[in-house]
Amino acid sequence: MRPPAELDRVDWSALEHAYGSAEDLPELLAGLYGQDPAAVEEAQYELVGAVCHQGSVYSASAAAVPFLAHAALHAPLAAGRNDALALLFLMAEHESEELAAPRWAGSATAAVCRALERVLPWLLPCLADPEEETRQLALRVVAAVADLLPQAQRDELAELVGGLHQADASPSVRADALVALDRLGCELAFLDSPSAEVRQVSAVLVAERHGPPYPAQAVAVFAADGASDGPGIPWPVTGSPDTHLHELLLDDPDAALAVAGRWIADGDGAGTDRHQGSWLAEAVVEVWRDREAAVLDLVSAALPHHHEDPGHLLRTAAHWIEHLRTPPAALLDALRAHLDRDPAALLGLVRARVPGVLDLLPGRPEAALLAEAARLLPARERPRLRALTSRRLAADSDEYESRRLVGTLDLLGGGTPELLACLREGRAAVQAARALGRTTAATAPAELAVLLRESTRAEDGALRAAAAVALHRLTGDLTEVLRVFPDLLADDQPPWALDELAPLGAAAAPLLPLVVPLLGSRRPYVRLAAARAHHRIAGDPGLPAADLIAQLAPDRNVLDALPLLAALPRLPEEARPFLRGLAFSPHRLLTDDPLGHSGGGLPDYRARALALALLRT
Repeated sequence: MRPPAELDRVDWSALEHAYGSAEDLPELLAGLYGQDPAAVEEAQYELVGAVCHQGSVYSASAAAVPFLAHAALHAPLAAGRNDALALLFLMAEHESEELAAPRWAGSATAAVCRALERVLPWLLPCLADPEEETRQLALRVVAAVADLLPQAQRDELAELVGGLHQADASPSVRADALVALDRLGCELAFLDSPSAEVRQVSAVLVAERHGPPYPAQAVAVFAADGASDGPGIPWPVTGSPDTHLHELLLDDPDAALAVAGRWIADGDGAGTDRHQGSWLAEAVVEVWRDREAAVLDLVSAALPHHHEDPGHLLRTAAHWIEHLRTPPAALLDALRAHLDRDPAALLGLVRARVPGVLDLLPGRPEAALLAEAARLLPARERPRLRALTSRRLAADSDEYESRRLVGTLDLLGGGTPELLACLREGRAAVQAARALGRTTAATAPAELAVLLRESTRAEDGALRAAAAVALHRLTGDLTEVLRVFPDLLADDQPPWALDELAPLGAAAAPLLPLVVPLLGSRRPYVRLAAARAHHRIAGDPGLPAADLIAQLAPDRNVLDALPLLAALPRLPEEARPFLRGLAFSPHRLLTDDPLGHSGGGLPDYRARALALALLRT
């Protein structure tokens, strides 16, 4: 422990914190001794950002420990003392599993913990401080390094902390003492304690020790006490209590859904920003497969509690509802009731394939809404959807929206005049050229071939490629393809040019010598795109099975790699463990479209279906 007078005895310029040189730390550490509460708060704020920035510690962090320990005992204001204690345990926070890692001994966190162990005996009087918050923080300092202490010291501390747990008048302090005892090796729990704080911490500790599925008594405590708005409840980790409990419950989805249901029945934090039950339910469906029906039942139950601000619940319903074979009538009624409140309500009805939903569309429907309607509604609705999309495209000048509308028209198979206008005006021209390439020669207007031929001379390489392919599909003439693509396929270009070859199939065989070198690209995604092109042109991926297996990872690339595995004469045995995990994992392994352009879980469920199909062959 070192007083402020010794701050100048440390070569702070040789140490670093989050923002570089630690030369400014003496001033910040001295600031904890101030008499002005606002100045002390400012010093603490800057100290945390410098030596424990977002949980990361640095070479200067360990050097600050003995000075923080002195401030914890001698700063004139309780705020300064408590700020020092809080920063000590925040810097020392670690998982016990980290101790076995080879890098632990030389890490900045290990240095902080060693420094804290040395000053810990001087900090123990804080356990008897008259301030409740100070006693809590001192217990958390003990818990932070408990797993690093010699057994004899742990035994002594367990006796001291055990006495505090039994005798302290504050339920919050007794709960924090229970956490410290757990870290010291005393596995106690009081699930039937009259104190909500002690019950909750006991339930967390029991769940952590037992693992999922959690004991029913612990789950009952979470359900009964977890949604309360009582005083700050301590937890076995630092940070947000809600976050820690949610993360713990998400490891046991059945427990999470039971708890979420109780919290929703108790009001779901209506009138606050907590919404614990509905947020927990939403997290369950994001992490676990095949939970849509149970979660949307809870969303439906939560909506009446949030009539002032139902937005997040409506968006959740819209995101997942397409996976329900028969959406509950109550949920559909709730979506209809909110049509004038949030566009997610209408999107939910579209994804639920509600009969007559097109009658509900506004005069100028969003491009995303039309795209989802085209993807999901039955074929009999296509003529009406084509008309709606064509009118919207004709009136729209936004490039991004136009691209989506062109893609929708392409899916619906129509809108040639509007697509021609886009190509002529250079608006969503690449997408328009691709869509027009599917026009039959018998129905193509005379102007189309002229426009496509002109577009093969455009400055934009993507437009040149799309127009050349479309021209070939329309006329059978490969001349522009053979002129445009050699430059686009040279020098290890991004893979979009390879994907533009897809509609040509075997007709692109003259370009195969340009594709083959890209199979050896240093960039995995280019190799994968080259394999897709090779497969479409020659009928096989052109890559060794080992290279395809190396592409197997739970990300979007797997959706391209799996069809290529299916093209091999025989499924490699080495691929089967990954495929079994992808097919049978209860967890979602692929994330959703970050822009939310399609329903929830679609990439993950598509990957699961592909994996299952491969395993069955």
